Amino acid sequence: MFYTTDTNQHGLAHDPFKAIVAPRPIGWIGTKGRDGSFNLSPYSFFNAVSDRPKIVMFSSDGRKDSARNAEETGAFTTNFVSRDLVDKMNASSIVVPYEVDEFALAGLTAKAGTLVDAPYVADAFAVLECRVTEIINPMTLSGERGENVIVFGQVVGIHISEAILKDGRLDMAIARPIARMGYMEYSEGSEVFQLLRPKPPQG
Repeated sequence: MFYTTDTNQHGLAHDPFKAIVAPRPIGWIGTKGRDGSFNLSPYSFFNAVSDRPKIVMFSSDGRKDSARNAEETGAFTTNFVSRDLVDKMNASSIVVPYEVDEFALAGLTAKAGTLVDAPYVADAFAVLECRVTEIINPMTLSGERGENVIVFGQVVGIHISEAILKDGRLDMAIARPIARMGYMEYSEGSEVFQLLRPKPPQG
């Protein structure tokens, strides 16, 4: 099958776009509002986009609480979603009024960032503390700005639990990261294998 995205007439029961771009890591974003309220929400449009400097991004469908707080305070955290926290991650995805604390709602302990004024999940195996570098509304082919908001942040501090370190590396079989697969489907990345990059021929 083939279809154009301007009409999106794919004939399927659900839009397949998000399922094709999969698996996607989950950006479990922790922020603090100007009023001191805490917010914690998962975003499936999230990824690391640069190593030097270390930059991550998350994309919000409109200026939701996480994007608003990040813009107003200049800081956010991203929290590693492991299999043992997936139900609490899902609980934090509920749509609630701005002042409601999703950490408390999901039964999670919030800790204050070491370098940034944003909370993080105390039980997460890994946490990235980030400072906002830019926020954009991506442009369409026609030159218009969409409603989506993309928040970029430079990682300034990293927390890693000793529980997932083995032989000097993060052991993903222990960490059991969760990824979004599209629709309401998720996957667990605990089956790990290695591929070595091929070397160019000599001579």
